[in-house]
Amino acid sequence: MRPRTLLLIAIPLACAAALPLRADELDDAILKHRTGVLVVRTAPGATVAVEQLRHEFWFGATIATGVFTGRTPAEDAAKWKEVFLSHFNAGVIEAAFKWHEMEKERGRVDYSVVDSMLEWASAHEIPVRGHCIFWGIPRYVPEWLKPLGDAPLRLAIRQRARSIAARYRGQFAEYDLNNEMIHGNWFEQRLGPEITRDMARWVKEGDRDAVLFFNDYDILTGRRLDDYVKHIRTVLSSRAPMDGIGVQGHLHGDSFDENELRRALDALAELKLPVRITEFNFPGQRSKYYQQRGMALSPEEEAAKADALRRYFRICFAHPAVTGILMWGFWEGANWIPQSSLYKRDWSATPAAEAYRRLVFGEWWTRAEVKADANGIAAVRAFFGTHRVRAAGKEATVTLPKSEGVRIVDLQ
Repeated sequence: MRPRTLLLIAIPLACAAALPLRADELDDAILKHRTGVLVVRTAPGATVAVEQLRHEFWFGATIATGVFTGRTPAEDAAKWKEVFLSHFNAGVIEAAFKWHEMEKERGRVDYSVVDSMLEWASAHEIPVRGHCIFWGIPRYVPEWLKPLGDAPLRLAIRQRARSIAARYRGQFAEYDLNNEMIHGNWFEQRLGPEITRDMARWVKEGDRDAVLFFNDYDILTGRRLDDYVKHIRTVLSSRAPMDGIGVQGHLHGDSFDENELRRALDALAELKLPVRITEFNFPGQRSKYYQQRGMALSPEEEAAKADALRRYFRICFAHPAVTGILMWGFWEGANWIPQSSLYKRDWSATPAAEAYRRLVFGEWWTRAEVKADANGIAAVRAFFGTHRVRAAGKEATVTLPKSEGVRIVDLQ
């Protein structure tokens, strides 16, 4: 199944302030921050066709545990993989990578599920987030770890950090270092605030190229934004080698506050690190559906959900600091808030699925056909990512990165 695409021809350059309020200003910001120019050299007057193959921006989702453990029926598992690959370009491990799941008994580490997920993702060129190396919320700390004295505890943490990084060197695109630290940090309570810096350094000892993210919740609602900014500044001031900021996107209710979302993204951008929306659900954790998982949305509520997704994604895609948004589940059969799914249990599409596809593979997908000028030059404005370019019987696959903004394609 291949997503439908729309034409993007001769789009003019535009500038806009980040986080505008009006829809047209958001579109201008997307044009400014998410597109560059492909300059094609070919024969004078030749027709130049550009077709996008992949976004640079991460439009991702969780890699569901049950699909890779056999708990999900084979037919549904196959459908899940098909839909994932036709909708998403990045993934995040749902649960199997967490320490309390991988090493339920000391010294007996189960790598099998994570290895299976990474093998599948690698075969399809899907970058994956390692969620998470540590999790300091007390109930998620391995029980066998808690009775250890300080010295053996530090040793166990170091072994986890170094061994994970070394084993998966080059396989994870990034990691959440210690999940949800502003909501609970057993490791820091036991060993002091410097343990976060040490965790990061130990991971880098196992893989010097490991990319480490903060990750926490109730930030994009504005409720814990100031606490999170203060926390990040404190950790960075300790010279911890951190690389990015993760913000979960499921603490809203049946609606979300656009102004708070924009305010949070602006505040995080000031920290000068890339921002990913790591765990998006709508409706969210404060909705009535979180407590009533079997309650169905009415047609009107499904329409409102689709509209909320459009607005949320547009705000995030328009912000220059944001590098991706990942859904925490897209199918009712593998989603902790089933009503937030794009697809129902029988795989029928919700209005939110159609809204998502129209954005990512419609409005934000380059498909252009233009004529080269008398000098054999054609300039096509395109979304950052990978494109197939054809002209005068020649073809090339090229990447247009945001870091460069312009890419010259020689098809002479």
